[in-house]
Amino acid sequence: MVSLRSDQPQPSSSLPVRTGLSFPLRLAGLTLLGLLASACQSRSPETTGSIGGLSLKSFGRAPGREVVTLRDVDALGQKYNADQNDVGLALRYAQALKATNQKPQAVAVLQQTALRNAKNSAVLAAYGKALAEVGRFTEAAEVLQNAHTPARPDWRVLSAQGAVADQMGDHARAQGFYEAALKIQPDDPMVLSNLGLSYALARQLDQAEAVMRNAVAQPRADARVRQNLALVLGLRGKLAEAEELTRGDLTPEEAAANAASLRAMIAQARAQKAPRASSRPLAGEMPRG
Repeated sequence: MVSLRSDQPQPSSSLPVRTGLSFPLRLAGLTLLGLLASACQSRSPETTGSIGGLSLKSFGRAPGREVVTLRDVDALGQKYNADQNDVGLALRYAQALKATNQKPQAVAVLQQTALRNAKNSAVLAAYGKALAEVGRFTEAAEVLQNAHTPARPDWRVLSAQGAVADQMGDHARAQGFYEAALKIQPDDPMVLSNLGLSYALARQLDQAEAVMRNAVAQPRADARVRQNLALVLGLRGKLAEAEELTRGDLTPEEAAANAASLRAMIAQARAQKAPRASSRPLAGEMPRG
């Protein structure tokens, strides 16, 4: 059941920025992945999908995205205010709000739309994704569960459920969602990428690398997928291969920054692991597998 909150901010216009969606990833004390910072994706609310790119803060380049202007947001806002029962319009307005970094306002729009359209799977998928993007993972999981049925599963929603489960630290459950999505949409590079990153979060780096290599081999794999493989390779200490992989997608300056980020990450991970043999585990650390 979708719930109302009285403190939801109201939609408003803002300065134009490039589209793109991101939310912080809970790492559950994984020392090896301590510098992994964010999960990004660029799917629309109609195709709620997956963690599009788990990366270092400065790792890789965001894919090119359509620019949403202030005029676009204002025009959609006026149309939405005139007819809040138009589902397609509400979805487009929420997407524009998110594109201008007004995610809480987008949640408010989608919440009201979901209350008026409680059985509309596209609305619930968009709402669940928006909730995840503002860190409301428990609510997101509940909403996404209702966005499809066992009789008619949606692979995009399954992948979104996996993303939320990873955010909540339940990597085994996340991997089950991704595997179910892949049964419906075999070899999808973004879902494979998510699965590989989930293995990395669980410190199963052999599986992570194998799955990520499979993702990169798919014809529709983009720069984000290649950067994710580079990240996993970096975690495994294969820095030369990781740097080579990203050079084709980045400028020389960006490639150099990536290489520096990878080396810094490995150095910090090794420094964090060094005292473990002679000191007790820190609170919150996961036991070694």
